Amino acid sequence: MKEIVPQIYTRLLRLLRWRLWIVEKLQPSPWQETLCWAAVAGILGALSALAFRGGVDLIHRLLTGNGEAIVDSFRELAWWQRLAIPAVGGLMAGLVLLFGKRLHRGQSSTDYMEAILIGSGQLPVRVSLVKSTSAMFSIASGGSIGREGPLVQLAAVAASWLGRWRKLSAPQLRLLVACGAAAGIASAYNAPIAGSFFVAEIILGTIAMESLGPLAVAAVTATLTMRALSNAHTIYAVPAFTLHSLWEIGPFVLLGVLAGIVAPFFLRSLRQAERFFAVTNLPLPLRLALGGLAVGTLAVWVPDVCGNGYSAVVEILHGQLLWQALVLVLVCKWVATAASFGSGAPGGVFTPTLFMGASLGYLFGFAINSVWSLGAADPRAFALVGMGALLAAASHAPVMAIILLFEMTLSYDIIMPLMLSSVVAYYTARGIEDQSLYSESLKKKAAEEPVHLPGVVADLVRAQTTPVLQTARFEAIAGEFLKSRQEEIYVTTAEGRYAGAISLHDIKPYLNDAAVAAHVIAGDLLRDDVPSVATTAPLAEALKIFALHAGQTLPVVEPGTGNLAGLLVKNDLLLALLEGRGAEKHGSQAPMRS
Repeated sequence: MKEIVPQIYTRLLRLLRWRLWIVEKLQPSPWQETLCWAAVAGILGALSALAFRGGVDLIHRLLTGNGEAIVDSFRELAWWQRLAIPAVGGLMAGLVLLFGKRLHRGQSSTDYMEAILIGSGQLPVRVSLVKSTSAMFSIASGGSIGREGPLVQLAAVAASWLGRWRKLSAPQLRLLVACGAAAGIASAYNAPIAGSFFVAEIILGTIAMESLGPLAVAAVTATLTMRALSNAHTIYAVPAFTLHSLWEIGPFVLLGVLAGIVAPFFLRSLRQAERFFAVTNLPLPLRLALGGLAVGTLAVWVPDVCGNGYSAVVEILHGQLLWQALVLVLVCKWVATAASFGSGAPGGVFTPTLFMGASLGYLFGFAINSVWSLGAADPRAFALVGMGALLAAASHAPVMAIILLFEMTLSYDIIMPLMLSSVVAYYTARGIEDQSLYSESLKKKAAEEPVHLPGVVADLVRAQTTPVLQTARFEAIAGEFLKSRQEEIYVTTAEGRYAGAISLHDIKPYLNDAAVAAHVIAGDLLRDDVPSVATTAPLAEALKIFALHAGQTLPVVEPGTGNLAGLLVKNDLLLALLEGRGAEKHGSQAPMRS
């Protein structure tokens, strides 16, 4: 036995020396770890986007027998096929949702915005997969709906799964889900900066580096993955535009006012369409089929209403649509989008909003050019600015809209009028109605489940890996350090009261002498100068204690008894305070279906 004990200690000491060397030389900080997991979330988000796009293309080929873009495919179909395919696709989407309820019975229908703002960061996998599969049928069959909604949801689900696997705390998990959402937007539009600001500005309500940094890493990683595995490129390759005259600034400002007026009415039409379909009391599959039939009826004469509007935007920016035809397409597309959205078809309205802005901007620019050529030398430039202005007015996120338009077009010369018009549109829309593209669904959810932001330490406390008693031998202390990822373990009395802490660095002098280590107990090593914080203490008090304490964790004790309740991680506290600040900035605004 005397020979075995030194061997056990020798092995433990060797492992602890390696652990200490890794901590001192290679151990990343909590924020560095967050960036690493954000990058992984970005890769997963891009892979999920590629899988979703592949599914949409496959279903579209099966329904139409054509592998071309949606609008091009519908132009080649017979009239009855244009009428029937959207209706059939809507019916199939509804059936997927109906039968999918059996697969996710008992799971909540939380989406990524709810998980980030009013949830714990946990997203239901089966519900999301069912909705995404349903969206594949809606989109592939020509529904006037965008792909970005399911792309973002899938990326966020992948990030949520990653965070749960890593057993992250609720604040860290919410941040990782936000990173997944940023990766989804970046994958959809090849726009990493806009993806970051989409989440920071619309959802989190803050652009602090503690949150924006991980969002940027996830978005950039997703974009690079998409470029490596697909033919991702600039979404809208447009001719070079320039500001021909300072006189154009006036019409650009007027365009911002017009976009700010139109956006609230566009959003109201979507909500009215929802109420109309709800009044029908039709079963879900028939309701989606009715929405698809409405799109198909319009597609018989105007195939451009099918899809998310991308093809029509390209034609507008290259001047390939006459204004008379564009008026017809705009009206029909507006009705088709309301029908698809109102019927409950899963998908997004982000890209259709870009189409609405491009059409509005081009028609406005053409009208100005007709009466005053100096005020609008190139109506296509007004189409570009109109995209950003209407998106800013609809989303209430002008910074994101400006960056997105620049990244999608790489047209720098249009930045000044784009900034001016987008800001004017935003304030005009806010003056008419304080509702955005992402407001309605979360308001309904918040009414059922009030937002809860951590206010006291108990909301953020983590379970401590088994504390050691004051009488614990060095072997037990070493075992806890090898099991724990923390650099401190806590010591308690036999009654469970907190007595002090032992740092990994505190045991360094004993790692080279097994004989001495064998006689050391926890009471010899503990430091009683590590402050504790009560479970009932406000987060602000915990922040003050951290400011005077160099460690990354604090022991949490029960008031009165002093019993150890767990630990508080500094990273969790900072993220929770950022979430609280973001919620205050949001005010009453909460993320319509994306």
